[in-house]
Amino acid sequence: MKTRWLLVPVYAVATFVGVCLPTAPVMKAQSSETGSGSSAPALPYHPSLDLTAMDTSVDPCVDFYQYSCAGWQKANPIPPDRTSWSVYGKLYEDNLGLLRGILEQATTAKQRDAATQKIGDFYGACMDESTVNRRGAAAIQAELDAIAAMKSTHDLPAVIGRLQLAMERSPILFGVGSIQDPDNSEQEIANLDQGGLGLPDRDYYTKDDAKSKEIRERYVQHVQKIFALLGDSAAAAQQHAETIMRIETSLAKASQTRVERRDPHKLVHKMSVTELSKIVPNLDWTAYFAAVKPPPFEILNVVSTDFFKEVNARLAGDSIEDWKNYLRYHAANAYSPYLADDFSNERFEFYQKYLRGAKEQEPRWKRCVEYTDRDLSEALGQVYVSMVFSGELKASTLKMVVGIEKAMELRIDQLDWMSPETKQQALTKLHGIRNKIGYPDKWRDYRAVDITAHDFAGNVRNAVVFESRRQLGKIGRPVDHGEWEISPPTVDAYYDPQMNDINFPAGVLQPPLYDVKMDDAPNYGDTGGTIGHELTHAFDDEGSQFDAKGNLKNWWTADDAKKFAERTQCVDEQYSQYVSVDDIHLNGKLTLGENVADLGGEILGYIAWKDANKGKDLEPIDGLTPDQRFFVGFAQWDCANERPEQLREWAITNPHSPARYRINGVVVNMSEFATAFSCRAGQPMVAAKDKLCKVW
Repeated sequence: MKTRWLLVPVYAVATFVGVCLPTAPVMKAQSSETGSGSSAPALPYHPSLDLTAMDTSVDPCVDFYQYSCAGWQKANPIPPDRTSWSVYGKLYEDNLGLLRGILEQATTAKQRDAATQKIGDFYGACMDESTVNRRGAAAIQAELDAIAAMKSTHDLPAVIGRLQLAMERSPILFGVGSIQDPDNSEQEIANLDQGGLGLPDRDYYTKDDAKSKEIRERYVQHVQKIFALLGDSAAAAQQHAETIMRIETSLAKASQTRVERRDPHKLVHKMSVTELSKIVPNLDWTAYFAAVKPPPFEILNVVSTDFFKEVNARLAGDSIEDWKNYLRYHAANAYSPYLADDFSNERFEFYQKYLRGAKEQEPRWKRCVEYTDRDLSEALGQVYVSMVFSGELKASTLKMVVGIEKAMELRIDQLDWMSPETKQQALTKLHGIRNKIGYPDKWRDYRAVDITAHDFAGNVRNAVVFESRRQLGKIGRPVDHGEWEISPPTVDAYYDPQMNDINFPAGVLQPPLYDVKMDDAPNYGDTGGTIGHELTHAFDDEGSQFDAKGNLKNWWTADDAKKFAERTQCVDEQYSQYVSVDDIHLNGKLTLGENVADLGGEILGYIAWKDANKGKDLEPIDGLTPDQRFFVGFAQWDCANERPEQLREWAITNPHSPARYRINGVVVNMSEFATAFSCRAGQPMVAAKDKLCKVW
């Protein structure tokens, strides 16, 4: 049920965070240019407004993104191990270097506390490539043996449950966990959701264009190669791959689309286990829950009943041998990044190189840092925070947040289309938002996670099982409002509608995104817009369906809801006209929430900036007026290069628009931009009055 609204696709892998861990020692970072070598006390500095990133030969009123970012694009080609490259990605790369230095010291330190031991041994086991290669598929032999031992479909529930606990990030057949009760946001309940696919989205199985057919053919070849690596003959591997494709296609056709899942009401189907058993009688739920071992519960949420009806049909229609091969493939595919090179290379060849356009696999150290950040995020994050995030930075960020919330209050008061009744409810929700900045108030305790120096796949398994158990353990308990969903070094931010909070980790509050050395204008254009973006999500087409306490509850009058839908329809139509790559247009409905947040957020950032500098006589700097610096600062947060393959995938799966449209699509709707750059009516960056989109 819970949906995160993130500013950009997450570069670091999102994790879940929670309770207390003994403080890790502060260590000196290694050089963030290489991740090793000479010591460096901080991340490298990049200004929040970079004149060299611009191309002033371009008319800003014709293509503002190109004017602001063409120099950056030319100087920053996509690295061969990346499918896109951006200001966010570059900062995350700097973070990786800093984290690498922390982890290398933790690996070799003679005296280590519990936290340092775990992050050091996890990273060290990952970097021990010879041991990983020597073990091969034996690293998941226990899972393969459990699958092989099944005699009939009656054995499936226990084995599926076991695999799901160890593969929470790649749900086997379906996902299991906990969510906030949509009707009582202070309580956690059990949750089942769709899953079980090997391609990124259900649309990959259902589209009939030539490229989609080609992708499915290549996917079948990938599945064959995984079976071959498990020791199957060529003929058997081909037969098994066809079986996998058949099962996954049937599951995909029964899955909800991403647009459907943007409607939170379509994700709520609460029932008892008895009622679930009537929908899926072919799975022994008593045996399944005995394997998963959640706390006792009476009610659970089944996100997509149509999907689970198809699961029931497949359980009846497919043989135990088909299911064995389905589970074997998904177990090996899910764990392939942590196995021998032949497995990890095959996964890269299909998912990163073919599907997304990467030229080379990331160096092993980068992958190992990313896995550690993902699986032991709070232990590693403590050290990171101690090095890059001061109390003064937290205070200044909070001051900006408060200013933008004040701007939102003013904006709501001034809306000419919203009734006083709905305005009062909107203000109640606004005043109820929790602001979480930098890092959690309490750190998670990882002492229960067994981490050794010589079993990388086992370490991953133990960390995933720990997290799966932690999530299941929430069932029936009060919601922890101090919890975060991304790690402190993550270069991103999000709004959570059920928590009703906005979250800005330390990683996204570093230069060039938030630059204490720079004047206010670019900072408010960049980070101010980011804060406004997340704040606006509380009132977009999804977030607006949750009340101040995070309950799925309508607080709009019917007339106000109609007027709101009319205004967001303008945004839908605007972005649906944009072409992502080749002849593929953006899905204006899929990207609607993010586009509305981009526009509303930048308007709020502008209002708050003006208020913060009220009465000041601001002068031009480097030939740019203060207003121009605000807008260039805004544009340069998303300077990026993207591979066409990645753009093709994002057009199907990503609720965010490509970088160019996240900038140009906003400024065309802001008269303040046209004034700042003396743009004329009819120029590309000036929308006609009857086409101007105004929501917040």
